Amino acid sequence: MTAQNGIAIAITLLISLLLARPAGLYIAKAFQYEPTGLDRGFGWLEKPIYGISGIRKDNQSWKPYALSLLLSNCVMILIVYLIFRFQGSLPLNPSHAASMEPTLAFNTAISFMTNTNLQHYSGETGLSYLSQMVAIVFMMFAAPASALAAAIAFIRGISGKPLGNFFVDFIRGITRIFLPVALVAAVVFVALGVPQTLDPAAVATTLEGAKQEIARGPVASFLSIKEFGNNGGGFFGVNSAHPFENPNGISNLLQILLMLLPGTALPFTYGKMVGNAKQGRVLFVSMAMMFIVLLGVALASESAGNPVLNASGIQHDQGSMEGKEARFGMAQSTLYAVVTTASETGAVNTMHDSLTPIGGLVAFANMMLNTVFGGVGAGFINVLMYAMIAVFLSGLMVGRTPEFLGRKIEGKEMKLIAVNLIISPLLVLVPTAIALFAHADTLSNPGFHGLSQALYEYTSSAANNGSGFEGLGDATPYWNLSTGLVIFFGRYFSIIAMLAVAGSLAVKKTVPESSGTFRTDNALFGTVFVGAAVIVGALTFFPALALGPIAEFLTLKP
Repeated sequence: MTAQNGIAIAITLLISLLLARPAGLYIAKAFQYEPTGLDRGFGWLEKPIYGISGIRKDNQSWKPYALSLLLSNCVMILIVYLIFRFQGSLPLNPSHAASMEPTLAFNTAISFMTNTNLQHYSGETGLSYLSQMVAIVFMMFAAPASALAAAIAFIRGISGKPLGNFFVDFIRGITRIFLPVALVAAVVFVALGVPQTLDPAAVATTLEGAKQEIARGPVASFLSIKEFGNNGGGFFGVNSAHPFENPNGISNLLQILLMLLPGTALPFTYGKMVGNAKQGRVLFVSMAMMFIVLLGVALASESAGNPVLNASGIQHDQGSMEGKEARFGMAQSTLYAVVTTASETGAVNTMHDSLTPIGGLVAFANMMLNTVFGGVGAGFINVLMYAMIAVFLSGLMVGRTPEFLGRKIEGKEMKLIAVNLIISPLLVLVPTAIALFAHADTLSNPGFHGLSQALYEYTSSAANNGSGFEGLGDATPYWNLSTGLVIFFGRYFSIIAMLAVAGSLAVKKTVPESSGTFRTDNALFGTVFVGAAVIVGALTFFPALALGPIAEFLTLKP
């Protein structure tokens, strides 16, 4: 990697750092139920919505909050499923896209309603403009708003406050955060050359005299919320490697910043809402250190490339450009791959199937840990879960009942957390084993890399990421149904379990701080937090990784 690439990456991360704190404080202010200056700016939009829908700002306990989230999301899934099934007969379909096959519509509806955006269809031909705008873009606002609402309710609960009202939080997430940022970003993307049109595909005549259709559409409005909402699905099949979806270096920079912004902002939101800014800073620094280490490993691996033989039979390494977009180069492609898996986004400007084994291992690690910033909401809940595990382990070591934010973490909370820890590997490893046994014919590589393809698909599904090792033949009923179910349970089981933890802690009495209280706002806690996340993740998934990317790496070594 050249010094110029290093400077470019450093500038990108520095800009992200400068944006994180003010964005986090703004999010905290947006979800205050007390009157704020934001009410004047957004009240004109929110009041009619509350009036028509009959929503009141009554606080909900954790069960009604979780039920409201789950049922509203399920209703949205059903609506967009029907749009996909009948899109061939609906208007705004200039490319004459056919109605989706049932299992594909099932997978796509669940995938986009859960921030996963796993795409088993071709972006250019699989959806009509109506499906892209009314179904896909709608869900790309609703999904992150639901996740962010859950994260805010969780923060309120563990700090001893009422959880709030899901529908109020959901609406505020859209009107005060996602819609304004997405609108501004869409205008910027249009200025950078991203198409925004309802015209059909352009027809061009090639030098040989043949006719060529060039797909286009309302891409800019799609792209902005795709990135800022940590959604990741592409308007085009090759996602952000397409020149219409990512025309130049500035658009690439903006996409990276949009992906990072929610996850880097939420620690500061947390610190503000719990009344201890240091706690938010400790979590931010801990996650940033993990991110930097993993980014460094990926850059080193992709810079070295895979071992090859020259004419003299001497082995040497070359930088890996296989599967990467030449406009961005190795460094920016690798940065994008690490950011998209760390932020739960899943957008790609390079094909992850062509990453070196260690580069692919970093993508796996980001999704399996799900604590390296963690995305727009559900990921940050996971971060706080590991923070509680760190406190619990520390309490056991000194023989003291663990306390988090002044409330005792007891058996009920740890049982819920333990079940939540178990469900993720079950959703990943069991379906992977079944796929390798019964559907190995869908893998494009029979070796260790083939195992990685199947493992990545389910890891990406369970972590609500959506990127994939695209050598996999996943456009089949088996993969549509199995990944759809993994996505659904991976999303909602985790959120509901952790809302139950928040509900339990919310009603507990505050324990006065004493000299024996394990502080959660210093470097020691940050170290224990990172250790807990890495050790638990390593113990859970290391055997599978050893049979996939690690084994592949060892077979490539001289």
